[in-house]
Amino acid sequence: MRVGRALISVSDRTGIEDLGRGLQGRGIEMLATGGTALALEREGVPVVRIETLTDTPELLGGRVKTLHPHIYAGILAMRDNPIHMAVLEELGIGLIDMVVVNLYPFERAVAEGRPREEIIENIDIGGVSLIRAAAKNHEHVAVVTSPDQYPPVMAEIDLSGGLAGDTLASLASAAFLRTTSYDAAIHAYLAGGPPGKEDGTASTVDLTLRKVKALRYGENPHQTGTLYTWREGPSVIDAQLVHGPEMSYNNYLDIYAGAIIVSDFDSPAVSIIKHTNPSGVAVADSPLRAYKRAFETDKVSAFGGIVACNREVDARTAAEIVQVFTEIVVAPSFSEAALGVLTKRKNLRVIRWPTMMEMERGGPEYSSLGAAFLGQVTAPAGEETWTSPTERGPTRDEWADLRFAWKVVSCVKSNAIVVAREERTLGIGAGQQSRVGSVRIAVQNAGRKAKDAVLASDGFFPFPDSVETAADAGISAIIQPGGSIKDREIVRAADDHGIAMVITNTRAFLH
Repeated sequence: MRVGRALISVSDRTGIEDLGRGLQGRGIEMLATGGTALALEREGVPVVRIETLTDTPELLGGRVKTLHPHIYAGILAMRDNPIHMAVLEELGIGLIDMVVVNLYPFERAVAEGRPREEIIENIDIGGVSLIRAAAKNHEHVAVVTSPDQYPPVMAEIDLSGGLAGDTLASLASAAFLRTTSYDAAIHAYLAGGPPGKEDGTASTVDLTLRKVKALRYGENPHQTGTLYTWREGPSVIDAQLVHGPEMSYNNYLDIYAGAIIVSDFDSPAVSIIKHTNPSGVAVADSPLRAYKRAFETDKVSAFGGIVACNREVDARTAAEIVQVFTEIVVAPSFSEAALGVLTKRKNLRVIRWPTMMEMERGGPEYSSLGAAFLGQVTAPAGEETWTSPTERGPTRDEWADLRFAWKVVSCVKSNAIVVAREERTLGIGAGQQSRVGSVRIAVQNAGRKAKDAVLASDGFFPFPDSVETAADAGISAIIQPGGSIKDREIVRAADDHGIAMVITNTRAFLH
């Protein structure tokens, strides 16, 4: 299919000048709407304004621009249909062979929290109609919906003088995907935002997954893997590989797990992750000190781990990290000196994630179950439900450590136990089939440091044996959800050993 005439109407004008000059150089006539026409004319690219074609100015503040028979007949006419072509000739309507359109930034307006009136005005009408018309008639019309498509489209026109049928079909498929995701975003907004209601019980949720990149492999090398995104806003797709091998499926899981922990702290914090669980977490007055304290938790498990930091990594911190084999370092930024240290390690992945601290907590989450999905709202609970039923309440220092330990334990896979003191982990028990088993692992890892430390549990204690095990290790305070039928016995066991206990009345399972 040869292109003789193109209609251009874009909101995102990235690359539009180069496209315009390219079309001009190939003798292709261009029609354009107001803002797009101005952008091209400023670059010396001649265009025919839409109102010249329709003999009608833009109406209603731009709400009506392209909705006109001369435009849609020129797009929808089937070139191999004599009746269609005769109608165009009789009415003096010219063909439109290419439609270059991208839509008003509705998703961005929602993500930025713009006023409702502004968000509604960002619902594109004419653009979606143009895309659908061109995509329907894709055997005769090229529909270009993204600046990323400009270079390959122009290259093919240069190479063969036109566009092949396979290319036209591929462009149409991408066009319908774009309108589908756009309408899904509008539906989600008008329904109250995905999953639609605060309790996550919407009857319909539109999840349009947009491919970001193909991965080296999935969980195992024989499995394929792909990174997708489904909504606007800060997310793991903002993570930039600065140095090292390409990221795999498991790598993304691990950096996300690390970021979720450290993004919950205002002070410099570091988490060291192994297989999505932390082997150590600490808060300090500097990234260097936070890393050293996190590393001390479990020096063996830190080998081959992923280091996540919520501050810029400096040269001293980088020099400390490379003392042990590390798979990935992820942070919002790195100093030039730190990069000089880290990039000397050929297989160390350095990930700059500028929006790591901007990720929303408490939004909708979905997990796939084959052809089904589980949906939930992960709103974090506050301290307003916390109570202390024991004879002795926590001291001020214990309160600080209990808050720290509760944040960490909520990011550890169940059954989860965290032993902590002075805002650093001393021992972590994760993923055990019995809660007391996790307690034993956590206090064993803490060793003698468990004395006068605090312990956090993501679920209630079914029996007093966990409290007894904690007491034998010297734990001075415990935080746990409560809700066991043996709560009275568990509180009594804590009182018998002089342990202060806080009941959150909120479970923190992570499966």
